[in-house]
Amino acid sequence: MGRVRAVVVGAGGIAGAWFPPLLKEDVEIAAVVDLNREAARRRVEEYAPSAEATTDLSTALASHAPDFVVDLTVPEAHCEVTCTALEAGCHVIGEKPMASRMDEARQMVRASERTGKLYMVSQSRRWNPAHEQVRRVVAEGALGTVTTVNCDFYIGAHFGGFRDEMPSPLILDMAIHHFDLARYMTGEDATHVYAREFAPAGSWYRGDAAASCVFEMTHGVVFTYRGSWCAEGCHTSWNGDWRIVGERGTVVYERDQEPRGQVVAGDEGFHRPLQDLRVPEPRLQYDGMHGALREMLEFLRGGAVPQTECHDNIRSLAMVFGAIESSRRAERVPIEE
Repeated sequence: MGRVRAVVVGAGGIAGAWFPPLLKEDVEIAAVVDLNREAARRRVEEYAPSAEATTDLSTALASHAPDFVVDLTVPEAHCEVTCTALEAGCHVIGEKPMASRMDEARQMVRASERTGKLYMVSQSRRWNPAHEQVRRVVAEGALGTVTTVNCDFYIGAHFGGFRDEMPSPLILDMAIHHFDLARYMTGEDATHVYAREFAPAGSWYRGDAAASCVFEMTHGVVFTYRGSWCAEGCHTSWNGDWRIVGERGTVVYERDQEPRGQVVAGDEGFHRPLQDLRVPEPRLQYDGMHGALREMLEFLRGGAVPQTECHDNIRSLAMVFGAIESSRRAERVPIEE
């Protein structure tokens, strides 16, 4: 196929991270759509002078017939934007989370099936060299059978804007990254969760900006998540600090440093003798949004279905809403797609 054409929907802050890789990959930006025409116009002037700035998505899709749509809107708008684009015959790549409700996510999956068009969610942290290294450590069996996954995330984030008003800002807008990474790193899916969301004293969020969650995963893996978006001081990495324990060893990934670990080197002694884990060399060429975009472009050119297409990503979103439901009911609940 020739040059790929896209319509970008949403001209807010996240758009600034998407336009550079779109331009680097020589994607033709036909239009930028936003409820605020002035915001769309500013993005056009900054990145795509020949593009149209408009508030009308349906007309833009009909006028420009893009190969795909980039959905950078707020979570509450994802369902409408994505379904509109799919029904117009466009593939879609969208920002996380997939949707603001599970029924909307299911509607989006059905729209993808009905139209035969691909819908993928970026989940940009999958395209991180260190995360791919951890995944390979697990997949290659260096730790033996994995039993335990822990992730801690503590950041004091003063965003302002829509996140400050969300009922579950940590779980819905941020923890989706960590929940998806737990699936990505281990290859396991969540089956049940017990969770407690809460609002710590001094929180500047209207909703619950902290949570503790225990997920039961397939093959007996237990994933424990502790996090807060209103934790001042001693911040973790934005990617979270991770420990994955297997029957023969442990890999640790903290503060965005190179993953490290130890494995058992003998079968005697109170503490078994250990040796340093051999961590494979990183091999990802493109990270973050650029990595996600590359998978979309490869698909458009006849390549494989992206790893975060909607049928897979809804499993990560189900962890989000399972945790929210568990906290609301104060009980262990199943994870339901």
